[in-house]
Amino acid sequence: MDELVERVDGQDRVLGVVSRREAIREGWLHRVAVTVCRDERGRILVHRRSEQVSRFPGLYEVEVGGAANVGESYEQAAARELAEELGIRALPRLLFTFINRSGLSPHWLGMHEAVVPDAVVPDPDEVAWHGWLTEPELGSALLEWRFTPDSHEAFSRYLAFRTTQP
Repeated sequence: MDELVERVDGQDRVLGVVSRREAIREGWLHRVAVTVCRDERGRILVHRRSEQVSRFPGLYEVEVGGAANVGESYEQAAARELAEELGIRALPRLLFTFINRSGLSPHWLGMHEAVVPDAVVPDPDEVAWHGWLTEPELGSALLEWRFTPDSHEAFSRYLAFRTTQP
């Protein structure tokens, strides 16, 4: 069964409930929450999506996340996705939101950050491989590996945000 999401407007106000498939097909804005996971040493978790997932199988990603369910905040969705995909309980911190037009369809993207244990146990149905990279290593990987369409924009906005913070 297709998941239900909230269709939102350009100001991120709820317009109604639709299926995620319909939101993508029609190009309707909806909410997605992602988290950049860092370990205690500052390395960033990168993973390759399983070949069984419906969206972007086998591609690499910098962020962990997915669509926000009906009535779910960005933070709640990000925490749920961390538990589902990595098997960890964490409280990701919402950094900012923006309208992302570089994925399958436009959506509001809530960008989070969390420090997580480096011993994660990813769901093999979601994650085929994972590793911890330094920022320079990740910079090289972004040029050489095949990442999901929105990984580049979301991560570059994340880095820009971090440089503006004390």
